[in-house]
Amino acid sequence: MGLLSLKTLSPAIKQYLVITGNYWAFTLTDGALRMLVVLYFHQLGYSPLNIAMLFLFYEIFGVITNLVGGWLGAKLGLNKTMNIGLAMQIIALGMLAVPAEMLTVIYVMVAQALSGIAKDLNKMSAKSSIKLLVPEGAEGTLYQWVAILTGSKNALKGVGFFLGGLLLTLLEFKGAIILMASLLAIVWVFSLITLKEDLGKAKNKPKFKEIFSKSSSINILSAARMFLFGARDVWFVVALPVFLAVTFNWDHWWVGGFMASWVIGYGIVQSFAPLITGNSRGKNQGKVPTGRTAFLWASSLTVIPAAIALALHFNFHIQASIIIGLLIFGAVFAVNSSLHSYLIVSYAGNDGVSLDVGFYYMANAMGRLIGTVLSGWVYQNYGLEACLWISSLFVAIASLLSLKLKP
Repeated sequence: MGLLSLKTLSPAIKQYLVITGNYWAFTLTDGALRMLVVLYFHQLGYSPLNIAMLFLFYEIFGVITNLVGGWLGAKLGLNKTMNIGLAMQIIALGMLAVPAEMLTVIYVMVAQALSGIAKDLNKMSAKSSIKLLVPEGAEGTLYQWVAILTGSKNALKGVGFFLGGLLLTLLEFKGAIILMASLLAIVWVFSLITLKEDLGKAKNKPKFKEIFSKSSSINILSAARMFLFGARDVWFVVALPVFLAVTFNWDHWWVGGFMASWVIGYGIVQSFAPLITGNSRGKNQGKVPTGRTAFLWASSLTVIPAAIALALHFNFHIQASIIIGLLIFGAVFAVNSSLHSYLIVSYAGNDGVSLDVGFYYMANAMGRLIGTVLSGWVYQNYGLEACLWISSLFVAIASLLSLKLKP
């Protein structure tokens, strides 16, 4: 039955399934690599700010890639941008499989830059494809498809975090990198053979100046997304894993396991966001999110990092407050993220969809960049409590921006 069902699928959906599989495989290596870099370089004695700097080019080039990548996807086709991304990740991993003395800050930053470009080419390709597969007007179905793809990706990224801690323990840094590069090379060869359709290629050749969105709704949503993801990464990227290792004296297994559990739970909640926000039927007549929905969920998120910061300030059951508080933050943040992911695909135009999606994820990458730099600098100078207060402020700004979206 399974083979028969696959044969009856349309060519576009078959292509999308391959893209999704590639995206999942890439996500595993991306999550594992992030955890490997944070833990390994902390083990080598790098300061939190220096660790944050290792990801600086990763985030900067993520901003550039999303802006230019959307144009490339519309011009060349999403299959080509996906394959280019996979190849670049393999090169980035190969650059890190060198003797430890060669892993200087600048060298690792360059390798991470390639990885950042690769990651955002893959994400833009996968997210843009959904718009082309759902019939126009079927907004409930669109929301459900976006939620499933986004949630499953983040759950796999969480598995990647755990995998990074595990591989560092079992194979050490170089062995882990070589294994991941080898497995991803197999996926890349499969992708070259099977991805043949120019999915997402615009009928009207887009001009380079069209990479900037002219839609006010997309611009406002992009600004809200920037602050939303800055609010997450200001504590998540560097501050939290280092805090867990130093303050609680957790080893690689525990840190990787907790971060993995957080992201897996976050991904599961994202997948079920349509049920949580009221669209349980996945059909056009189901309830779908609006700008007001985004405002209400962002508002509810604002108080959570502030509450954790207060618990830290008053020394109130610190370990329990951080673990429980961040799990709650993750669940509410997941719904916010899923709402945003649906709204951008809904707002985007059909022809050259990757242009709008790429611009939006450029703002997403900018938020990660701001959050990453602040995560290292603020934690090193002021501690985790300050990171959490900044997180609360950023979410509040995202909430206010959401008021300007379509009600």
